[in-house]
Amino acid sequence: MRYLIMFGLLAGCAALPDGWSPDRMAQSGDASSQSQQATEDGTALRPVARSDSGPVAKSPEEPAPASQIVAPARLGTTVASLGSPAEPGLWLKTPLVSSQQAGKISYNGKTIAVTLIPIDGPDTAGSRLSLQAFQALGAALTDLVELSVSV
Repeated sequence: MRYLIMFGLLAGCAALPDGWSPDRMAQSGDASSQSQQATEDGTALRPVARSDSGPVAKSPEEPAPASQIVAPARLGTTVASLGSPAEPGLWLKTPLVSSQQAGKISYNGKTIAVTLIPIDGPDTAGSRLSLQAFQALGAALTDLVELSVSV
């Protein structure tokens, strides 16, 4: 048990900031001598800039007014089967879109982002869903899944 504690303390030493060590602190003296430095002639003292100052905190962003929030446009519902397993990625080939674009699909409470790819046919025609999208949704590969499609 003693070795586990010592190992944990040694591992914590790796998380110390660069340049910090007990030897360096002993060489540099106390905190007041670190904040001021003598000039070349030794008569006057001047402040020394701190090298460990972090980034300036930014003010939190204000939320957009309700009138500027854009809800996703729901394109509709489609029934999808498994598309070509040789085509990688998260995509849905569907007649619900007329140009390739980013979109979202929902199935059984899960929503994922996909690329919507247009195919010919009426809006009521079926769609084809990628293997990776089927897996991300947790759907059985042999099922026909009813998807809610939005952009």
